Amino acid sequence: MVNLVGGQAVLEGVMMKSGEKIAVAVRDPSGKIVIKKDTLRFKESTIPFFRGIVNLIMMLSIGMKSLSFSSDIALGKKEEKRNASFAISLLFSLLVALFVFKFLPLGLTQLLDKKFSLNSFTFNLVDGLLRFSILLIYLFVISKIKDIQRVFQYHGAEHKVVNCFENNKELSIKNVQSFTTVHKRCGTTFVFLVLFVSMIFFLFIPKTLPFFSKLSLRILLLPIIASVSYELLRLGATYTFLKPFIIPGLLIQKLTTREPDDAQVEVAIASLQAVLA
Repeated sequence: MVNLVGGQAVLEGVMMKSGEKIAVAVRDPSGKIVIKKDTLRFKESTIPFFRGIVNLIMMLSIGMKSLSFSSDIALGKKEEKRNASFAISLLFSLLVALFVFKFLPLGLTQLLDKKFSLNSFTFNLVDGLLRFSILLIYLFVISKIKDIQRVFQYHGAEHKVVNCFENNKELSIKNVQSFTTVHKRCGTTFVFLVLFVSMIFFLFIPKTLPFFSKLSLRILLLPIIASVSYELLRLGATYTFLKPFIIPGLLIQKLTTREPDDAQVEVAIASLQAVLA
């Protein structure tokens, strides 16, 4: 089976992953590209549906470590081991995400229900639309921050390099720059699919349940929703009839990517070449 290549933008750099190999390339304050290679301790799961949640947790861990490494290099700090801080940061991020995308939209929908007496279908539809709106507002706001814009440029560089590689073109700056910043397997598309699939799942949760019962069910269903979304993402990138499911996610990537300059593309190429070596 051919290993898929994927990655993530980090501070002043790009992380790439292929199979069990990982590489992070970061440009330091002096202009030098610093590369760190690593190998996964555990193999990725290949079991359909189960692999979605397992691989997601793995990528979250890799992403946090890559961000930590990149911040040390980009800011000129000495790399340190911070396993405890990784766990705390990840836990805090998950709690914030649950509040923003679960508690807040459900609470707002509950208030609207008290005023307009929504039926169960409309209740869950409004809840889903609020989650989607919150995501778009969040992405729009952070896209205006200068430092985030640079991260989004590296995100665009990552996509361009992977697109160039998957089209069997030489990894030159000129070739890479000719490709789009949009990629069909991007995590942004995955996030959209999670929101879309969750809307379908939540339609079967009666609105008559107490607030915290509805909230608990939404949280408990997340692993299943993530697994289904992961499979849709993989299938949608391959089969034409499923592509309509990922088109909105591709459009949202216009918010999370920016056109990179040649120096940023050079870093992304270095990262991919390191992981393929």
